[in-house]
Amino acid sequence: MVGGLSKMVEAGCTVIGGHSIRDEETKFGYAVTGVIDPAKVITNAGAKPGDRLLLTKGLGTGVISTAIKKGVAKQAWIDSAVASMTTLNKKAAEVVTDRVPHLSRFSKGGNNEERTTDNASLHAMTDITGFGLIGHARELALASNVSLRFFASRVPLLDGALDCVRAGYIPGGLKANREFAECLVSYDDDIPEELRTILFDPQTAGGLLISVAQEDSIELLRALNAAGVPTVEIGEVLPEAKPAIAVSLH
Repeated sequence: MVGGLSKMVEAGCTVIGGHSIRDEETKFGYAVTGVIDPAKVITNAGAKPGDRLLLTKGLGTGVISTAIKKGVAKQAWIDSAVASMTTLNKKAAEVVTDRVPHLSRFSKGGNNEERTTDNASLHAMTDITGFGLIGHARELALASNVSLRFFASRVPLLDGALDCVRAGYIPGGLKANREFAECLVSYDDDIPEELRTILFDPQTAGGLLISVAQEDSIELLRALNAAGVPTVEIGEVLPEAKPAIAVSLH
């Protein structure tokens, strides 16, 4: 509870109540109620061909957590996963939203209207959580009527992630993600099986996948890294095609 409260404080939340349930297993979670700025709402729809795809955290919390449960995880793997899972997306979100004041929906005369400007360059964003990188990328592609290409060698991975895959520490969620979404994915022949697998790893407190116009991607990448968010460009947005997601090595 102390750890959870520390994250609530960091996120600017106030814990105002709760209740307990007597059960054999520990269950712990929060329901957050708040106010958002409608001028800074970014959805997973709106990605445009030519955009670059940025990812703000490495993958691997699912397979590493499985290794932890089996009692075989190395301390370095544990430290890597814990550091990722206890890092809020707050700083990344602040950097992004500070740069997109043009994204707004506002009410005028009782009608909702869309307001955009010519410099609207950040087009879509989603967090990467339980459905893994491919699962959430699928949602972004379908919502935006585009296709995506990922470069597997560029995707950041947590320390020990590939070791866990090679050793067979595969969570059930990863298998379910792969069974559901892999039908929309094509791979180049030279991509190792462990790299294909990790793309479906379910993440706890994963990072943000950002679709931004090519001309502004380097500036946003630099701003995120300068703010301490280890962001990497991992792919690009293409015109709508089948399959919806293509994975190349480089």
